[in-house]
Amino acid sequence: MTLDAALAERIRQTPKAELHVHIEGTLEPELIFRLAQRNRVKLPYASVEALRSAYAFTDLQSFLDIYYAGASVLLTEEDFFDMTMAYVQRAAADNVRHAEIFFDPQTHTARGVDIEVVIDGIADALAQAHTQYHFSSSLILCFLRHLSEEDAFATLEAALPYRDRFIGVGLDSSERGNPPEKFARVFARARELGLHLVAHAGEEGPAQYVSDALDILKVERIDHGVRAIDDPALVQRLARERIALTVCPLSNQKLKVYPDLRDHSLKQLLDAGVPVTLHSDDPAYFGGYMNANWEAAFEALPLTDADAYQLARNSFEASFLPPARKADYLAQVERFWHGTPSTFPANPATAPSA
Repeated sequence: MTLDAALAERIRQTPKAELHVHIEGTLEPELIFRLAQRNRVKLPYASVEALRSAYAFTDLQSFLDIYYAGASVLLTEEDFFDMTMAYVQRAAADNVRHAEIFFDPQTHTARGVDIEVVIDGIADALAQAHTQYHFSSSLILCFLRHLSEEDAFATLEAALPYRDRFIGVGLDSSERGNPPEKFARVFARARELGLHLVAHAGEEGPAQYVSDALDILKVERIDHGVRAIDDPALVQRLARERIALTVCPLSNQKLKVYPDLRDHSLKQLLDAGVPVTLHSDDPAYFGGYMNANWEAAFEALPLTDADAYQLARNSFEASFLPPARKADYLAQVERFWHGTPSTFPANPATAPSA
């Protein structure tokens, strides 16, 4: 299916919120090699091209093996700062106005990198991005589900001195064999602390994992969630309770969840009233940032202008922004889709600094 040129341009220009992106997954091969040289880290790949050619994943685990190897070059605050700023520049160019960014402290603390280094490097970059690009952002600390709940508890407690720098917790990494209930207690603790709660569920795991993430972990938003389509009652619940799914088309294709995007459940979920949103997941590994994911979905599926408008609205409605700021971004979407060209909001990548 060829994407209409006018719709393609509106997709590229519409204001968006990105709610499902792993900052470590934005680490491009070129930057991996630069950081490896800076930090004297030896990589198991001879060149940028050799590393990129290894991105032939058969499933989630085959991706994670390379993902963790790439993260091994991140050692200093400067490394985390540079990685984060590189992502912001790409996201802002795609008209992402607000991002709620995942980070995986356990990936780094297991290598002897202090959690303060991780959080400060990322957060300092986001603070600069707010000034330089008017780029709004928040951080969500994710637990690695292939590790123990005790390790997750230790990570949460280690992060609490920096509580003002993140707004929530999430759950990522290998879904198979690691059901949501494995982390029931640590999510209950995070809820007591007033943190927002999200979790990956229903990507490689079954629809039941989506239900369990809602009922056991009490999450507010589901990351991926595409297998919910297998349970009609669950689809009705997601629509009725306005529980957003942060869907990542290129990731789903690259990891063989939907090898052919024409078979993706996105359109069915959207038509059923589920507040679906579109995101890039690990864009350096899966072949595209926000606009590339939108374009791939619209090329593969019978999505319309009305769907694009709804997806843009959904991205801000599903965010954890304060009500007044959320309303402002929703007004920007409304003006873009239903106003005149002169009222279209400016691209933050080119807007003057405050």
